[in-house]
Amino acid sequence: MYPLVYIARHGQTVWNAESRLQGQADTDLNPLGREQATRNGHRLAEFVHNPEDFDFVASPMRRTRETMERIRMAMGLDPQAYRTDPRLVEMSFGDWQGFTFPELEARHLGSARERRLDKWNFLPPGEGAESYQMLLERVKPWFDALDRHTVCVTHGGVVRALFRMVSG
Repeated sequence: MYPLVYIARHGQTVWNAESRLQGQADTDLNPLGREQATRNGHRLAEFVHNPEDFDFVASPMRRTRETMERIRMAMGLDPQAYRTDPRLVEMSFGDWQGFTFPELEARHLGSARERRLDKWNFLPPGEGAESYQMLLERVKPWFDALDRHTVCVTHGGVVRALFRMVSG
């Protein structure tokens, strides 16, 4: 049985607003993303009554760290008192990083079509690129090692992989 885990995706960035694949680009929150992070902290405070019983962990990327710090501030906690784990970084989109899907359709029609057919196992072109399956294999050991209640701030791809893992 796993401990209780609250998972939050980072707040919005400029690239999110433009529908760009961020992957492992180290982008910052935009004003809406900062507001979202603070709101999430207020909401989380309604559920986490004993924060000292929780581990707080984030991806080491700037957008997730800022989200975690804003969440902790909104909860009345020291914003810096959390740890990071590199296994929680977003998946790498390889050569696709920074593009929108319409841009990819125009430039890499065959690859974009392949992805639509098998999104989970599709490996984008480029060095270091990951499929969702590869991402799941990276984050599963982190999840399996959880030994206390946890608040985690990470990325959309990681959230998707974790949901797939726990839902079978």
